[in-house]
Amino acid sequence: MRSVIFAVALSLPLPAFAAGVMQVKAADHSCGEIAQIIRQNKKVFVRVGFGGRSFRYPPAQCSLGDMRSTASFRDGGGKQCVLDYACVYDPASSYNFP
Repeated sequence: MRSVIFAVALSLPLPAFAAGVMQVKAADHSCGEIAQIIRQNKKVFVRVGFGGRSFRYPPAQCSLGDMRSTASFRDGGGKQCVLDYACVYDPASSYNFP
């Protein structure tokens, strides 16, 4: 039975496991556009320079081991964006201990 489940899992396309996280470059959009994209897509990774931030909407749906916080970054026009529904690493969470 395990081998049948494993075979079915391998036959599914990889995006089914990725849960539809959209990636957006902050330099290509304004603050309002980025906020709209996050509200429409629910899970968005915003690239800022070499790194990035993970956003989820509604904010109560952060992953285990993450906490809700605010994040600030600059958009394509150089304007400072502050979004209050970022999911960031929570060092105090029991899920982050080995």
